[in-house]
Amino acid sequence: LDLTADFRAKVLKGTAALTLETAPTAKQVVLDVKALDIEGVTDASGEPLKYTLGTPHPIFGAPLTIELPQGAQKVVVKYKTTANTQALQWLDPSQTEGKKYPFLLSQGQSILTRTWIPTQDSPMVRQTYSAIIRVPTPLKAVMSAEMLTPDGEAVPGNGTLRAFRFKMDQAIPPYLIALAIGDIDFRPTGDRTGVYAEKATIARAAAELEDLEKFVAAAENLYGPYRWGRYDVLILPPSFPFGGMENPRLTFATPTILAGDKSLVSLVAHELAHSWSGNLVTNATWDDFWLNEGFTTYFENRIMEEMYGKDRALMLQSLGFASLQDTLSSLKEPGLTQLHTDLKGRDPDDGFSDIPYEKGAAFLRLLEQTYGRKKFDAWLKGYFTRYAFKSMTTAGFVEDLRETLIKGDPGAEDRLKLNEWLYKPGLPSNAVKPQSEAFARVEAQVEAFTKGTPAKSLVTEGWVTQEWQHFIESLPDTLTLEQMKDLDTAFSFTSSRNSEILFAWLKLAIVHHYEPALPALETFLTSQGRRRFVSPLYTALMAQKGWGVEMAKRVYAKARPLYHSVTRATVDETVK
Repeated sequence: LDLTADFRAKVLKGTAALTLETAPTAKQVVLDVKALDIEGVTDASGEPLKYTLGTPHPIFGAPLTIELPQGAQKVVVKYKTTANTQALQWLDPSQTEGKKYPFLLSQGQSILTRTWIPTQDSPMVRQTYSAIIRVPTPLKAVMSAEMLTPDGEAVPGNGTLRAFRFKMDQAIPPYLIALAIGDIDFRPTGDRTGVYAEKATIARAAAELEDLEKFVAAAENLYGPYRWGRYDVLILPPSFPFGGMENPRLTFATPTILAGDKSLVSLVAHELAHSWSGNLVTNATWDDFWLNEGFTTYFENRIMEEMYGKDRALMLQSLGFASLQDTLSSLKEPGLTQLHTDLKGRDPDDGFSDIPYEKGAAFLRLLEQTYGRKKFDAWLKGYFTRYAFKSMTTAGFVEDLRETLIKGDPGAEDRLKLNEWLYKPGLPSNAVKPQSEAFARVEAQVEAFTKGTPAKSLVTEGWVTQEWQHFIESLPDTLTLEQMKDLDTAFSFTSSRNSEILFAWLKLAIVHHYEPALPALETFLTSQGRRRFVSPLYTALMAQKGWGVEMAKRVYAKARPLYHSVTRATVDETVK
């Protein structure tokens, strides 16, 4: 990649030079492109190559078919992005933490890399890459690759630009190619770990994530060596649509995890775990998405157990299992509650829910319980080694399971209900429900409150975030406004700076039309764009006829321009 960032026009422009592996008889190469302005295609010597751009599809874009003269092993595509490039979000200074400089971030998963790079945009394809990114001084570029020029270098003949060079020698699927540009600073947290963030955020971010090196060591202790060199985290501006994105060497993360007490760092454990499940062994198609997310959710929980003990891990499991039950009851398409889905002809994001994450993790916990942790861990560690830097299908996973864990036990698949877990809707009856003693104590306090104990008299000392989440989520639908006020007065939920606690409380406030929390709700919806938070809140508002619908439409009209296209696409379906 050789690209220049033009913040005035809000485009990236330059070239993508693809070195090809072809059959000897190959006459063409077909690339995926969407919302790109293709200006020309040449071979390595600069000779023009014939190309055609097919009919655009609303989801998949268009095929860019390039004719290959015999022996051509390289094509150079000159292009620029457009206003419809979904992967890129150009932020004005007012949308950043520092308020002084603009910011650019990319988000390629699932099939949005084709909107900023012409390539074969499938998770089955793996490619190495290098890049030169030219940005306006004094901005800094970072990518999901080795940074060759940490301070940038002068661009000959143009004193207003700096160039940053990157190299990724390990082959990755295209959705993991990532770029961010902004007023970015860096703080090391260990020999191979560190934190990037806007200068206005860097001190807070580095303090919150000071244990990164310990996280990597804990993960390696479980399932083998970290294969990517460095592990850094970039804390992005609040509009980032996901909790995190596991871009190799450089996790992109939402600032909503900066709670001030390290209580939300399980997200980092999740993205780090992707360095094995997803980045190292990748789902071959988006129908197999659970192979990325189910494995990662399981692995994340094991890291949290290593770092913070079994009680915290069980709390997180319990929250995830409860969320899974909610998802199973709310999804209207039974096919989307299967682990292996059929998304042919559809946007892969249609399969995005708690199912691949939590149902996938529940299945792996069943395997662990069935075969014992020692034997299961040996199998999983071997799985990551056997298929490192390769793609995996659900059928391939089953084959490996038969050969290396089940090992010829004829009744094992029926006892496990393997086919039901992978290819049938719903949750099989042998799913193991997590039991948290800490949550049992929380539920006792919920019961005491509902029977008349004042909120200030409840026994809550020393509770961590997950206990507060469970407390709020366990409160009955029959709460009165007086009880809501009592809780808020005692625990200051409406003014909480912990995003998970505030999110749980705001959902409850909508259901009960608790007006003192509505200004905080509006602020929350207009100050961050994390889809997991904003989508359920708009859904809850739209379910409240009259005031709720009116508020949803009014706030969304203001907030929509601030959200990434990924979040907008989801909320557009909710707020009609």
